[in-house]
Amino acid sequence: MSLTDSLKLPDDIQEIDYDEIDKLAEETRELIIDTVSKNGGHLAPSLGVVELTLSLLRNFSPAADRIVWDVGHQSYAFKILTDRKHRFKTLRQYKGISGFIKPAESSYDSFGVGHTSTSISAGLGMSVADGLKERDRKIVSVIGDGAMTAGMAFEALNNLGHLDKRMIVVLNDNEMSIGSNVGGVAAYLSNLMTGKVYTKFRKDVQHLLEKRPLGPRLLNIAKKMEEGLVGMFTPGILFEELGLRYIGPVNGHRVKDLDKAFQNALIQDGPVIIHVSTTKGKGYKPAEEDPSRFHGVSSFDIETGKSNKLGTSKSYTDIFGETITEIGHSNPNVVAISAAMRDGTGLAKFEEAFPDRFFDVGIAEQHAVTFAAGMAISGMRPYVAIYSTFLQRAFDQIIHDVALQNLPVTLCIDRGGFVGADGPTHHGIYDISFLRCVPDLNIMLPKDGTELSEMLRLSLGIKAPVSIRYARGTAHSYDEYGYRPVVLGEPEVIDTGGDIAVVSAGHIFEEASRLHTKLKDAYGAASLINLRFIKPLNRDMLVDALKGKKLIVTVEEGSIRGGAGEEVQSILMDAGKAPRVIRFGVPDRFIEHGGINDLRKLCGLTAEQMFETVSGIDI
Repeated sequence: MSLTDSLKLPDDIQEIDYDEIDKLAEETRELIIDTVSKNGGHLAPSLGVVELTLSLLRNFSPAADRIVWDVGHQSYAFKILTDRKHRFKTLRQYKGISGFIKPAESSYDSFGVGHTSTSISAGLGMSVADGLKERDRKIVSVIGDGAMTAGMAFEALNNLGHLDKRMIVVLNDNEMSIGSNVGGVAAYLSNLMTGKVYTKFRKDVQHLLEKRPLGPRLLNIAKKMEEGLVGMFTPGILFEELGLRYIGPVNGHRVKDLDKAFQNALIQDGPVIIHVSTTKGKGYKPAEEDPSRFHGVSSFDIETGKSNKLGTSKSYTDIFGETITEIGHSNPNVVAISAAMRDGTGLAKFEEAFPDRFFDVGIAEQHAVTFAAGMAISGMRPYVAIYSTFLQRAFDQIIHDVALQNLPVTLCIDRGGFVGADGPTHHGIYDISFLRCVPDLNIMLPKDGTELSEMLRLSLGIKAPVSIRYARGTAHSYDEYGYRPVVLGEPEVIDTGGDIAVVSAGHIFEEASRLHTKLKDAYGAASLINLRFIKPLNRDMLVDALKGKKLIVTVEEGSIRGGAGEEVQSILMDAGKAPRVIRFGVPDRFIEHGGINDLRKLCGLTAEQMFETVSGIDI
């Protein structure tokens, strides 16, 4: 019997010795690797925090205390070691457990997270609430895996230092190497200066000097000397200046060292930051050697580390990367910007071709957009590639810094629509709705890879903000419908027959075109229109194409509230045309994780489901 099966988790973790802890870490890693190799997921970051997770569960009670995770894809070990070991093989599967922290899934999950850099803010909110409610529990926020590149984390640290709350922040540093000339001295000094003896001495001296006439001045001198010593040997001076007691760097793969750091942190009066150094991908050689590739993976062969992904068809992301690189060759003013997603957004080729014109700003979407605005107002043509779900963070910057000044910034919105196994925190459902209201912003929705490429080239000649929204996965080809050039604002009118018209927005065209075929088979004729644009949109052309129709069906893989269907409906109403309109889209609720086909069925977005609804209407 495995140790994970014989223990009562998580309670028994506090009772076992360090040899058993090592065994438990090994078994936990094996389960993570085995499951992710089949289901896909965030492998390297989760492998790096196994010992840290064990130490957290040894020093805090996950039921009574609050362990607040940042970047939820570091949470796989936490799920296994709390209450989801026997369900872990359903990770990221439809109706299975989430790949992120989700309070609705487990009482041990203290705060929902899918986007980064939220843990310190959430933890501080909990700490303040506990004080107001006179509730005694420990709060520890775990941040890392690049999340400290986001401004929100520093806003929270600043507020934490100001409020001086008794709270622990764990900085999981899995990218910075700490040299031997610093690490050993720093660890010794940190243990010494946060241990019981020194902490008691520090408090006694503080109380003594506070009662003396020159006490405040002497205290200030002592504090400066202490900061100088910390700054000489550790990277913690920034945190000390913000008002947090610094502990570290600590070897994040030695549970004994982590336990000591937590014990020292728990005897401090105010906020503490523990700087933990870990290896991303720890325990699986391919992931250790290439942590970037194994950050988020599809299924793979454990022995070789090679992906099991089949097929050679290009994705929308591939086509974006190739096209923007081609555009970069023809126009020296073109620059590309990523928010810590160079590979995910397909910009690796652009960086290779133009290293001085590619900029990865870190997990800082707000900064990325305003940074692009600054470049645009100075004569460059910036293309900002951000996943739809992360673009939500930059809404104010899109309005205030780009659109209000009518700057030629092109937002390349990857992962529009359902993203599958990453679930509701990552579905790109809302971009059409929240961008529709922004004045002067051009909104483009390619149905396939050819249109995406053409729209990117078209955007280069537009002296105004542009957004181009495309999906994750394979870019389909629709050669059977022939080729019609992309003209700004003009929908693609493919078929004009019958009393029913299908109007499709974006990549969901694969379902809309199948619906059109079914309607033609059932009724003899039907119209099919590929919208291509939300703004600008040639209203006269659209109204003319829909003239005389008795039923209009709009199809989109985005929020039905405020989406493309509403735009079509409002255009018809403004023109004095009032045919019946049925809008198919994502309903007004959060949609769980699962395969794209499963989620489309869940939302009634398959051609078969839409045909059943439409065919039941008396027209």
